[in-house]
Amino acid sequence: MRFDTRLNQTWWLLKIAFGVVPIVAGADKFFNLLTHWDMYLHPAIPRLLHIQASTFMHMVGVIEIVAGLVVLSNLTRWGAYIVMLWLLGIALSLIAQLAYLDVAVRDIMMSLGAFTLARLTEVRQESEVSETIHSRQSERVVA
Repeated sequence: MRFDTRLNQTWWLLKIAFGVVPIVAGADKFFNLLTHWDMYLHPAIPRLLHIQASTFMHMVGVIEIVAGLVVLSNLTRWGAYIVMLWLLGIALSLIAQLAYLDVAVRDIMMSLGAFTLARLTEVRQESEVSETIHSRQSERVVA
């Protein structure tokens, strides 16, 4: 059983998107070229952690870069679940502030895309295992 070509194309598109976008957004936490990221941060978080908002956003940036790299690695499924939970956490933080609710909805929708990537990865991996087993059984029959 081969993994359908259409699903494989979809898987690659999601893998690249959910790998590259967190890396770019994470790197931008250090430069603020795309946006001023601190404005999305719940004001209580830096106070509770006794750190500057920019320091917290730098830590967020590192986590996002690592998550993107995990998605692009052979650990795509786990990376996708990390990105999914990360996006839900961001959305919940925005909802708790009652601010940037449009961004919160967008992040919830993106988290569903990351979940889809994780599930497609599971199906793809099962398909590869099934293909390997079928191939080995065919080799035994021929020999």
